[in-house]
Amino acid sequence: MSIRTTITPVAPYRLDLTVQALRRVNSNIVDVFTPDGTYLRALRGLHCVNIIEVQQESEGHLAVRITGSDAKSHLETVRTVLGTGVDLRRWYRRVARFPWLRALARELRGVKPPRYPTLWEALCNGIVFQQLSIAAASTIMRRLVERSSEPLEHRGVPLRIFPGPDTIAQSDDRDLLSLGLSRQKITYLRNAAAMVKVGAITSAAIESLATAHALTELQAVRGIGPWSAANILIRGFGRLDVFPMGDTGVAQNIKLLSGDPDIRLDEVLFGLGDMQGMLYFHLLLGRTRNLG
Repeated sequence: MSIRTTITPVAPYRLDLTVQALRRVNSNIVDVFTPDGTYLRALRGLHCVNIIEVQQESEGHLAVRITGSDAKSHLETVRTVLGTGVDLRRWYRRVARFPWLRALARELRGVKPPRYPTLWEALCNGIVFQQLSIAAASTIMRRLVERSSEPLEHRGVPLRIFPGPDTIAQSDDRDLLSLGLSRQKITYLRNAAAMVKVGAITSAAIESLATAHALTELQAVRGIGPWSAANILIRGFGRLDVFPMGDTGVAQNIKLLSGDPDIRLDEVLFGLGDMQGMLYFHLLLGRTRNLG
């Protein structure tokens, strides 16, 4: 069973840029972008594995195909993950006061804030990526996915399902250590997995909170500090009124992309106001695409 439909995203919209922001690195084997411009993702449903397939037919239309008996239940997931309903007019107005950022936003026009489909995936990424380079953390995450999921294939393209919280709970410490995880991060992941499983933390609860309270709630999870909490809110909940501070990579990237070694991040964030989270994605894509 499968469904085919069309999604009309809020313009401007570019699938390629949005998926690149979601993936971070080309070695991501969960969120796949094929050479012909198709976004693919495998998701476990109640009764089977569902495959999401998205192509951009034009700026105003995304062609969506979802296979599997639970296909209809994942249509809203596609909209959420790919940020199709996000209106960024305030972002484009506010970057106008920063010439370097205005130019970068023009180059990346159409990128939307992508989101992880589940709270667990956001927590897991937030913990694994702590205090590591994107390359190092992505390598560990890929090993975790490969170790924890069976390979799939869709139209000749290999896919993997992101491992659920049970994977961490049932894995031996030695196996997790061999992936490159520290003992401390293993403890944090086990605790987060247990909290998700028993409902001690839920997406609905976080969604219902104002951003300041949501940050506090997330930091009550062992191993989640201010940086991780902000990262989880941006990538897991689409909150654009936060920014992950204290990241040395961010400090380097903003100097490189602005061309100003004395630039003050706090002044830029103040000027962007409640759209500052989009700066995170622009710095990531700007550095990845060598736009400095």
